[in-house]
Amino acid sequence: MSHTVDIPQEIKDTLRKFRFARRNEGSAALVIKINKAKLIMEEVEQFDNISIEELAEELPENSPRYVMLSYQLDHKDGRKSFPLVLINWAPTSSEIGMLTLHASALLDFQATADVSKVIEMREGPDGLTKEAVDAKLLG
Repeated sequence: MSHTVDIPQEIKDTLRKFRFARRNEGSAALVIKINKAKLIMEEVEQFDNISIEELAEELPENSPRYVMLSYQLDHKDGRKSFPLVLINWAPTSSEIGMLTLHASALLDFQATADVSKVIEMREGPDGLTKEAVDAKLLG
């Protein structure tokens, strides 16, 4: 299979560690970007115990990112779960070439991260709210 963007072993290891980290409170996020010049994925930052609104403020308004989110989901019956979710952060104000490159590598990244739930986020920080994520996961 041909890949437009390489996912280095270092990123694969980071994804694996993030995926299997034990969490019992709060949400955590791992932000990945594409280096357009080298055509490889790079880690931007990791956040522990971050709210969705804080995460939205940390993400760039004009550049796509893949965000692995271990999300504290509070169920109606009082249970808590921590589903792993991929947020495809692709603001419409991003450069079209970057959006195309980002879209072309999404399925490969999703398979490498081994995550089934994907939330498309194109509205920028205003669209990424706890209510929006809850609606996608509970609805």
